[in-house]
Amino acid sequence: MKLAKMKKEDLELLSHKDITYYILEEEGKMNTADLFKRVVTLLELPNKTYEEKIGDYYTLLTTDKRFILLEDGNWDLRSRHTSDKIVKVTEDEDEEEEEEIKEDTILPDESEEDNYDSGDTDEDDDYDDANEDLKDLVVVDEDELEEN
Repeated sequence: MKLAKMKKEDLELLSHKDITYYILEEEGKMNTADLFKRVVTLLELPNKTYEEKIGDYYTLLTTDKRFILLEDGNWDLRSRHTSDKIVKVTEDEDEEEEEEIKEDTILPDESEEDNYDSGDTDEDDDYDDANEDLKDLVVVDEDELEEN
C-alpha cells in the first residue's frame, strides 16, 4: 500500500503506529524526528502538533513490538532483524539432574516454624509474654473519662 497514493480521509482512519509501519516498509529505517515529521505531513497536521506530540510518539514506538530501535538511533521494522539470542536445547539428562536437585532441597524443620494456628500454648513464647504485660490494663469508656 503506497501512502503517497492514499487519500487524506483514508490516512486519517489509520493510527500513527500503522502509518509509521507503512513508512518504514516503503522507505526503510528512519529516526524518530523524521518519522514523526513524515506522519504530520501526511496527515496535514499543524507544526504545533509535531512539537507537542513528539514525546508521545516516541513512547508509542517503544511500546509497539513491530518496531525496533537500532544502535544508530534509527527505527526499523522488527521483522527485518534477527535476534542475537541463542536458545540452548537441553537434553533429558540435564532436566533429570535439575529435578533431582529440586527434590534434595532441604526444607526447614516444622518444629522451627511459628505455629500460631495449632492452639498449642507455650509459656516461653514471646507472644504470651506481651499479653502478660497488658493484663493489668483496663478499657475506659469516654463517658467515664468525662465524669472524672
